[in-house]
Amino acid sequence: QVQLVESGGGLVQAGGSLRLSCAASGRTFSIFYMGWFRQAPGKEREFVAAISSSGGRTDYADSVKGRFTISRDNAENIGYLQMNSLKPEDTAVYYCAVGRRTRPNDYWGHGTQVTVSS
Repeated sequence: QVQLVESGGGLVQAGGSLRLSCAASGRTFSIFYMGWFRQAPGKEREFVAAISSSGGRTDYADSVKGRFTISRDNAENIGYLQMNSLKPEDTAVYYCAVGRRTRPNDYWGHGTQVTVSS
């Protein structure tokens, strides 16, 4: 089992920045891919970004490329999502996930709310 706890969400104006964190405990964090997903009200959960176990490879949804950066610190068992140039359409609950797939979905956190005002 892996336990994941997200933090760093909040209310920000359009054009602003936030950094989300995903703290992991339990099984070895470093063996898993890590990803971020989001779910806006009335919409399905969607992929945002993912990073390989070593951190050497990243993948982003087209909607966030150039604005969001995913990273991880395996020594600290923590992952991050740096979000810049935020838009109102980025408003959602953001979830961290880890697993063996390149878009991981084996273990999930409970989510953190991000609200971007116009």
